[in-house]
Amino acid sequence: MRKIVVAIILLVAIAFVILRMSELQSILDTLRHSDFHFLAAAVIIEVIWLINSATAYSVLFRLVGLKEKSYHLVLVATAANFVNVIAPSVGIGGIAVFVDDARRRNHPTGRVTVVGVLYVLFDYAAFFFVLLLGLIVLIRRNDINAGEITAAAILLLIAAAVGFLLYLGYRSAEQLGRALAWCVRLINRIVRPFIHRDYLQEELARTFAQEIAEGIAMLRGKKKELLWPFLYSLNNFALLICVLAFTFLALGTPFSIGTLVGGFAISYLFLIVSPTPSGLGVVEGVMTIALNTLRVKWEAAVLITLTYRFITFWLPLAIGAVAFRMLSTKKKGVEEETPLEQTDIQK
Repeated sequence: MRKIVVAIILLVAIAFVILRMSELQSILDTLRHSDFHFLAAAVIIEVIWLINSATAYSVLFRLVGLKEKSYHLVLVATAANFVNVIAPSVGIGGIAVFVDDARRRNHPTGRVTVVGVLYVLFDYAAFFFVLLLGLIVLIRRNDINAGEITAAAILLLIAAAVGFLLYLGYRSAEQLGRALAWCVRLINRIVRPFIHRDYLQEELARTFAQEIAEGIAMLRGKKKELLWPFLYSLNNFALLICVLAFTFLALGTPFSIGTLVGGFAISYLFLIVSPTPSGLGVVEGVMTIALNTLRVKWEAAVLITLTYRFITFWLPLAIGAVAFRMLSTKKKGVEEETPLEQTDIQK
């Protein structure tokens, strides 16, 4: 299935290039006069974005009573971003990296899961703020359509589902356990015709719910402290918009704040709800069209989109692959050092 998706994306990309070959000379002229100092600044900001994301995780770790080195969290957060790309799951897939790392470092997996879920929830909450500004820009310019409204509704439903599960865990571990057990039964019912067995164990879901509830309990009485991870999430989006701004500057294309916020908001929205990894193939098309609709020349919009996606998608993906490899090497080293201990735990 993954190969089919990649093939379709490649086919669409080739058709896109062929249809626009008449404007290739304009794109090359724009690239020839670009300022690479601004591109370097955009890359530096993207690195700061990676560090800022890890800092948000660090704040959440402290909120649930865990301590971890900043360098290690940068490594895990970057690897989690890589997993979110290769296994798209609206931001949830990367939590598995944190949980696996927690087991290796003897951290309570329930608390770490709460950290991952809260990060996703704060990320959605911060993006809703940015999305609202973007929709205001589109409404003022009469550019909003049913596609943006539908995608926003899907995102709202996802965030509401995550928030509801956290609320259940806050109220009662038993209620959360029943909810997760229902989800497990639903997933098993869906995949059983294909694998001819249960994919998940209901009892493990109830045990996991108890661990999550214990982690959520650590947040009681810390409402003011929860503001900080939200601010770090907002800062993440501010940094990404800055990357887009420096891309405009590097290519010598005039822009307004409304163009930046509107173009970014719509492209990131489809990044989240797209079925392809990090919106690959979808975001490129949507962002180009959105920028062109916001009065950016087509050839400039194409080049800005491709440059921006290289900095914010391909570069972090490469860094994340290295980080994931480093974590895997560390894990293998620990398993080789303590084989007897690992065997006892499995028993």
